[in-house]
Amino acid sequence: MTHLDLPTPPDSIRLGATLDHHGASFALWAPRATRVELALVSRDREQSNVDMDLVDGGVWSVHVPGIQAGQLYGFRVHGLWEPRTGQRFNPARLLLDPYAKAITGGVDYSGPIHDHTSESDYLPDATDSSAAVPLSVVVAASPPPTPLTTRVEPHKRIILETHVKGYTLRHPLVPEHLRGTYAGLAYPAIIDHLKSIGVTTIELLPIHHFVSEPFIVRAGLSNYWGYNTMGFFAPHAAYTSVGTMGEQVDEFKDMVSALHKADIELILDVVYNHTGEGNHEGPTLAFRGIDHAGYYRLTENMYDDYDVTGCGNSVDTSQPGVLRMVLDSIRYWAHEMGIDGFRFDLATTLIRDANHHVDHNHPIKKALTEDPSFSHITFIAEPWDVGPYGYQLGAWGPGWAEWNGRFRDYLRDYWRGATPGVQELAARMCGSPDLFESEGRSVTDSVNFITCHDGFTLRDLVTYNNKHNDANNENNRDGTDDNRSWNHGVEGETDDETIIALRQRQVRNFLMTLVLAHGVPMIAAGDEFGRSQQGNNNAYCQDSPISWASWAEEDTWDEMTNFLGVVTCLRAAHDALAPQSFKHRVDVMDAKGNSLNRPELAWLNGTSGEMGEADWHDSTRKLLGMYSSTDKEAFIYWMYAGSQDLEITLPGKAWGSAYHVLLHTGEDDEFPVSGTKLLPGDTLTLLPHTAVLMQAIVPVVAESPLRRASSTGRLIP
Repeated sequence: MTHLDLPTPPDSIRLGATLDHHGASFALWAPRATRVELALVSRDREQSNVDMDLVDGGVWSVHVPGIQAGQLYGFRVHGLWEPRTGQRFNPARLLLDPYAKAITGGVDYSGPIHDHTSESDYLPDATDSSAAVPLSVVVAASPPPTPLTTRVEPHKRIILETHVKGYTLRHPLVPEHLRGTYAGLAYPAIIDHLKSIGVTTIELLPIHHFVSEPFIVRAGLSNYWGYNTMGFFAPHAAYTSVGTMGEQVDEFKDMVSALHKADIELILDVVYNHTGEGNHEGPTLAFRGIDHAGYYRLTENMYDDYDVTGCGNSVDTSQPGVLRMVLDSIRYWAHEMGIDGFRFDLATTLIRDANHHVDHNHPIKKALTEDPSFSHITFIAEPWDVGPYGYQLGAWGPGWAEWNGRFRDYLRDYWRGATPGVQELAARMCGSPDLFESEGRSVTDSVNFITCHDGFTLRDLVTYNNKHNDANNENNRDGTDDNRSWNHGVEGETDDETIIALRQRQVRNFLMTLVLAHGVPMIAAGDEFGRSQQGNNNAYCQDSPISWASWAEEDTWDEMTNFLGVVTCLRAAHDALAPQSFKHRVDVMDAKGNSLNRPELAWLNGTSGEMGEADWHDSTRKLLGMYSSTDKEAFIYWMYAGSQDLEITLPGKAWGSAYHVLLHTGEDDEFPVSGTKLLPGDTLTLLPHTAVLMQAIVPVVAESPLRRASSTGRLIP
């Protein structure tokens, strides 16, 4: 397979634009260019070009006196037009700086933004693009945001995945001029809400500066999610309330400070696997014009992109300049922009080698896990891409958490009654040890989720059997058909109060199960108050009410907010519900090392006590009780996905001297009132599709033989 041996940019050279007392230095890695011009652009788009010097390691550099913050610039890169060798140099294209700290302006999709003519993808277009493309902005250095006073412990983490614009755009208490911006997300009303539902961590959909795909624009839509990056160092300019000439950097930092002061950490969803240029037929805005084969994976013929992302191109981290760019970007956001962690979109692409093979010893993984400056940073992999052997769930090793897609799929199936028994339910609920319990890994490496930005919202998951993506203008062909959803008898919204009640019960089941499963729960923003996308399961192009959070709507689904707050509060208050490590069926010990005669973890059948072999192999079983215990407390979490009433018998004295219901997903009159003491052997009726959390009264010190002999059978806490 053809692969270029390109030079490594030296660490001694700082890439991008760097201000000093006399002006600014500009440096660009363009290893096969024959000439590079720095284009200094005025506000009226007049240009003054300065030739750069090839200094070392494929880097071109120049220092320009008198440059100040706010200076607009770009690059014109000269070289061969030879697509058969991955060279598509066209100096008529004004290119963004890959290291730009801020980007202003947009793309004129009807302008000359392609490097080729309309007649052929392999003939260069000499029309100047400068009036049709965004520009890089020189940004002055500024202090990093306020750090967290206390870092969030992984086992206490509750993630809310959200979108900067969509979460605040319609919030009635956020000032209108701040809605949809970084400042809006930092507004007190938003932070108060986050605290009320127990969120410790925000995971933002991409905020690296991005553009829309041309085909979306032609359809009258735009890229909303942001998975189409053009600037790995620049906060997306459209999310600022004050200006795009570097002001977006300050506003972003202010947002980080506000979240940190509220003890909320910030994780970025980052898209280093591909860029917004698409394949060679797409626009040339930066990387392709700097070096097509240097930045992107190409097929053996060197004409075409080797696409393992499904987005037209794949960034080639086996090339030294690209590897450095990605690592420099992560360091910048972690150290200068105050970010606490990263979720890597299609992370498998990042660890492919020069032959496109998956390599878990890839330099990028080594750098991230071995660099001591990253010791406090959280790394989360979306552990797949669409290429060969791309599905790598559970394989990322120590130092990495992973989105657990198997948790999502199974729990969706379980609560709609589509699983043969409950064997896998146990594995998913105790942190997926079959995937993550290996040397050096933790139960918190499993990031559990039911919904995310991609797919149905939680309300739509119980309202639609089929996708309804007509608004995307693709004749409903886009988006997955594997929704694992259940509309409960009616497709779409209904006035039938019985169906509404059942759907809301199911949403409570999902929320409660997600929060009480061992691992790290991630909630999709808006699920806490019943946000709907009207059945659209691929709203990537919907910058519209379909995607925006509907805060002002009066709706009985709002009760989910309080319910979620209660569940997260219980989880935060009890270590047995949020373990730091994998639990097993071993005895709990007291502080002196004496057995308390109860297990850390066990599974109950609702009749005789502990699950037996026949129970595990019963394909009709819809009930499972999860017993979780520490030296101070014990709980039973009952999950019942059956369609008929079920009477269960509470377990014997070995599991607890008494029990009481803490929380359930049913109606108020379905269970004993709060605080009612139930005894071992008592019965309890579970209505269909119900989850119940019970606290067991257990001893916190080991009993002496004398005490056991004189015991009446009721253990004393």
